[in-house]
Amino acid sequence: MHPPLGDFDRALPAPDCLDELTRPVADAVRHWRGSVPAEQIVYVDTEPEWADTATFVEHYGRDLLERSANCVVVTGKRGGGTTLAACVVLSTTRVDVNGVVRRHLGARKASFAPMDTATGETGMEYGGITPVGLPAHWPVLVDAAVADLPYVLVGSGRRRGKLLVPGKAFTELPGAVVLEGLGVA
Repeated sequence: MHPPLGDFDRALPAPDCLDELTRPVADAVRHWRGSVPAEQIVYVDTEPEWADTATFVEHYGRDLLERSANCVVVTGKRGGGTTLAACVVLSTTRVDVNGVVRRHLGARKASFAPMDTATGETGMEYGGITPVGLPAHWPVLVDAAVADLPYVLVGSGRRRGKLLVPGKAFTELPGAVVLEGLGVA
């Protein structure tokens, strides 16, 4: 299956754009081993001010909203231990942090990670965090609705640019777990 490139002004296979990606994302693309070929992950060059989903879909078309996902970093705490995890949900939903995430992580308390923690631990820019290239030991919780889509638009690790990724590829990321109901309306 080929990605729908006609929607975007400047889009190329991510392996051809490694210099446009943050180091962790570029390394993940460079060493990609999933059943989905790395060439099917596409880098879409955009202006940094379009990084927020609402602005992006306003520029490129409202139909992209239902094919876009957000990746957020959460913190689960139990006793003295802390677990960082990423959650990938459709942009039309929000992460069920206090239900699905908390239970899956076995945490007493779960919350969104502070911005400096999210950027410091991922090596990515706030507003551009992507599940591609996260630390291998992190749980990557993927809503089933994201995994079911042919292609999903997510951050690229920077505010400039997005990645267009086959939904199935998210299920092959290190630490990936597909969960029903992770994203709620």
